[in-house]
Amino acid sequence: MDRRSTTLKKPSAPEGTIVQIPKEEQAQMLSQLRQARYGYLLGLHILLLCALGHSPTDIAHFLFCSRSSVYRTVAAYRSGPLPGGWSGLEETPPTWRLPPWQRSLLSLVKKAPAAFGWCRTRWSCATLALQLWAERGYRVSRETVRRALHQLDYSWKRARHTARDDDPERVSRLAWIRYRIETLTARTALFFADELDIHLLSKIGYEWMPKGTQKEVWTPGTNEKNYLAGALDYRTGKLRAVTGPSKNRWLFIDLLKALDRAYPASQFRRIYVVADNYKTHTAKAVQQWLKEHPRFELVWLPNYCPKANPIERVFGDVHDKCTRNHKRKRLADLMADVLRHVQVNGPWPYNLSQIYYTPEVTQAVADLQTAAQLQAACVYQCWLF
Repeated sequence: MDRRSTTLKKPSAPEGTIVQIPKEEQAQMLSQLRQARYGYLLGLHILLLCALGHSPTDIAHFLFCSRSSVYRTVAAYRSGPLPGGWSGLEETPPTWRLPPWQRSLLSLVKKAPAAFGWCRTRWSCATLALQLWAERGYRVSRETVRRALHQLDYSWKRARHTARDDDPERVSRLAWIRYRIETLTARTALFFADELDIHLLSKIGYEWMPKGTQKEVWTPGTNEKNYLAGALDYRTGKLRAVTGPSKNRWLFIDLLKALDRAYPASQFRRIYVVADNYKTHTAKAVQQWLKEHPRFELVWLPNYCPKANPIERVFGDVHDKCTRNHKRKRLADLMADVLRHVQVNGPWPYNLSQIYYTPEVTQAVADLQTAAQLQAACVYQCWLF
């Protein structure tokens, strides 16, 4: 950059556009400008002025930034294209550029309220404001705290449950399922099975409403529920489902019978059903049915690992399309909606979760393949002799 280049000349302004602004108000305006403009917007402005031949001193003067910011921007541009372009530069100020009270706010919101003596499990804006005043002496309103949290990329949203996922047989079970899938033949099928509770009491969810209004959803005097047992064909994505008034072993056996009818022995000599080890799946009646139908084999999922079962995503779709904010007053009508959704809106060809492709699971699958090859070689040698 040529420092002897033309400088920005201060334009003459008519008296009608000259504004007398107090120094304190100018400082506040400048602080807001720097926060809103920080990142790639300031960088683009600097580069365009450099391209016109203006000096770093004049650019820093008229853009209300430092000369070092000008040099850093030019150096970053000359070093090569940035990942994602100039929009890849951070748009929110780093921690060291935040006002002191916002740095204190960040340190508070990352800890539990109980750590500061509050008898509550989550922060509210009012509680954060009180804690900032009591501990750090910063007196701000709860609305100021809310705006600051939004500027710092925080949002108020619902948490989610996470299963423990600490089964000691987790890797071996995931490897066994993946191995079965990778060795499927034309005459074998594999299903992911589970049960879903269908409540007459509607699940509440988001939907579009006029501002200032809130849609009301009818609630029954006494909640009723029914159950859906489903089996997702991994190869085709089709869902076979049965319903019943109770979540018991007979519902699961009805599902197995439905699979037995839909996939006859003349076409499928082996059927794998992947399920969790819930008591309805391990009952004696189920074991007896499996003995009478030897082409069926249950494959167990890891304990507390819903991500391993793709049918959970199908059930989530059932809730989104049928049970969330529904207006049905009879359980029979709601179940009819669910069954119609299963028949009309499929198939659901989901891929396996990434937990099936971790290095330890991949190694376990390789070990299973090696063991299968050795067993096949031994059988072949025995047949020769």
